Amino acid sequence: MALTGKFQELVRQRAERDPAFRTVLLLEAIEALINDDLATSKSMLRTYINATIGFQKLGENLGKHPKSLMRMLSANGNPQAKNLTSIINFLKKHEGIRIEIIESSKHTVHS
Repeated sequence: MALTGKFQELVRQRAERDPAFRTVLLLEAIEALINDDLATSKSMLRTYINATIGFQKLGENLGKHPKSLMRMLSANGNPQAKNLTSIINFLKKHEGIRIEIIESSKHTVHS
């Protein structure tokens, strides 16, 4: 489902004034990817990129054409793992966050 321009503008405005909101958008996109929900991850990455850095600046920093990045993260896009990790690593640095996965000997199952 395509997001309306009005919704995208509201997300952009919130992202501009709320660093925690930006961080949650990015973390949710990464979590969706880890949980094998590529469609949701791509959608959330697009939302985050549009609300923050923009595809033009992302492309400049990654040495990729912005349209190519947009296609990768489109509903029909099939990005390679290398491209996704490059995008995510750059966005983490841009946002100033570090993600750490802590291994535990105890596992919790949520249903």
